[in-house]
Amino acid sequence: MKILLNALALISLAMVMPVWAQEVKVDIKEFMFGPKDLTVTVGTKVTWVNDDQIPHTVAETHKVFRSGALDTHDSFSYVFTTPGEFEYFCVLHPQMVGKIVVSQ
Repeated sequence: MKILLNALALISLAMVMPVWAQEVKVDIKEFMFGPKDLTVTVGTKVTWVNDDQIPHTVAETHKVFRSGALDTHDSFSYVFTTPGEFEYFCVLHPQMVGKIVVSQ
């Protein structure tokens, strides 16, 4: 009985862990996000890394996520758990914009 319960627990855990989850890096360099537009699947972790010599932020336009100021080589990560379009910008430099499209 204990073996059956352990097997069921493992199956349940496997069902909640998305197999398509991945990690993607967005570079912040020369006052741009690269790539500027990105398409990922639900469960993807996106990490922005500041490779510029001045601070930048990452702020979603509807306040879904927002980083603090990122100094050189600092990073900010967010896991996208729902499908949709997420536009973001740098609060310190609003001309810096990007978009993440999350599909099922």
